[in-house]
Amino acid sequence: MSLINQIDQDIKLAMLAKQADRLRGLRAIKSALLLAKTEKGAAEELTEEAEIKVLQRLIKQRKESADIYKTQNREDLYEIEIEEMKVIEPYLPQQMTRFEIEGYLEELISRVGATSAKDLGKVMGTANKELAGKADGKTISEVVRQLLG
Repeated sequence: MSLINQIDQDIKLAMLAKQADRLRGLRAIKSALLLAKTEKGAAEELTEEAEIKVLQRLIKQRKESADIYKTQNREDLYEIEIEEMKVIEPYLPQQMTRFEIEGYLEELISRVGATSAKDLGKVMGTANKELAGKADGKTISEVVRQLLG
């Protein structure tokens, strides 16, 4: 079942259960997916990779908004963003732990022959492709800099 079909089913269930907060998050996902689908042309289906990128973008937007609301003491809006993040996250692949990322990157660095910070771009390019959807780019960057520095 495609992600958009799964979201449609979950929207129906949330409506029947009268879960307003879950419904709001699901509608945000559906809206973003439909927008992404029409950007490339109506004939194309979104790939799983494209769907993951859309969901990651939604999570990132929610985190940034939540941080802003937190600094402005807007707890009401902060809570809404956190609730939506909790609805979106289960649709993403399981995220790797920092320990798992470090182990993977150590192996990758030896595989590509990186020896210093000058090789950062080579390692980051490969790591971002292979860990797409499984790890945050910021965390990957921090670990690579730590290992090569």
